[in-house]
Amino acid sequence: MADSTLSRRLFMSAAAAVPAAPVLLASDRIAVFDPPPARIRIVTATASSVVPPPKYSAAEIQQIQSQGKDVRLTVPASAGELNELLPQADVVFGAMNAEMLAKAKNLRWMQATEAGMEKVLFPELIKSNVVVTNMARVFAPAISETAIGLLLSLTRGLNQYYFPQFQKRKWNSERNLVEVDGMTMGIVGMGGIGQATAMRAHYGFNMRILGTDAKPMAKPIFVDTLRDPAWFMEMVPQVDILVSAAPSTKETEGMFNEKVFRVMKKTGYFINLSRGALVDENALAQALKEGWIAGAGLDPSATEPLPSTSSLWDCPNLTITCHSAGFAPQRQIRLVGLLADNVRRYSSGLPLINVVDKQRGY
Repeated sequence: MADSTLSRRLFMSAAAAVPAAPVLLASDRIAVFDPPPARIRIVTATASSVVPPPKYSAAEIQQIQSQGKDVRLTVPASAGELNELLPQADVVFGAMNAEMLAKAKNLRWMQATEAGMEKVLFPELIKSNVVVTNMARVFAPAISETAIGLLLSLTRGLNQYYFPQFQKRKWNSERNLVEVDGMTMGIVGMGGIGQATAMRAHYGFNMRILGTDAKPMAKPIFVDTLRDPAWFMEMVPQVDILVSAAPSTKETEGMFNEKVFRVMKKTGYFINLSRGALVDENALAQALKEGWIAGAGLDPSATEPLPSTSSLWDCPNLTITCHSAGFAPQRQIRLVGLLADNVRRYSSGLPLINVVDKQRGY
């Protein structure tokens, strides 16, 4: 039976009939463990140079552990302690590698503490029955604010005129500025970051929003047009601001390339909020230096830290942050809140939030 023919009511009936195993409906990304676990043993982990190890205060650990009758969260102090804990763990917070997965014989669920999955998923994990959830939408508020900040820095001349003047203690009023009110913004990827950016642009700056996304979804009220990725190249010439908010996958790698930058408006701006792998940086540098587009704002880059030899450093009207868009004190509050809520759901036999389609990679 195809996923599309399964209703939620039929799915829940099927979930109740299969004991002690996760039931997945890929089209809706639902994972339910039925019957719910009698005990929950969570261990934090990290795969070297993939993501930083999760850190939690005593109050945060208590918040998470209070979501079930027998929940224990352990933060290993060493690799040796982690190796001892993995065989008993049914949940991992963080990231793993193949060697760690092999030791985690009882693992049922991995809660990634990142939103992007391109460095978290690996073949053995993809093939396994382990359910993976992520932090989709948790970092969206701060990242969408950065998107607006990058755009205004470009259009209001802050990076090109006023920041350099401040450093040189010079006063030179620049009037070659741009107003964004009423512009058209095109967003590739209408997930949490894309929708948060669209909402701020529409309601804050009266922008018309166009978008593409690979997942079938209801069009938000603040979006004028939402279509599948095949519409991308038709959308690009229509927009004043092109925003990258799509996940990093084989399909999206290098999608913002010379062909795209050449068909953008010469007055257009490009903003990348996703991953550096989506952008052909040499083509972007050429676009900026030769005036194909008016400016660009980047949060991530393909290589981080950005090498001193990168062609991006010498580009006119380019603003780059250090992949820091998602950070703010509220980030940890929302992150722990999602962890706690998912533990509550796991312990109660309810659907988990943010289930990742491991085959698609997001």
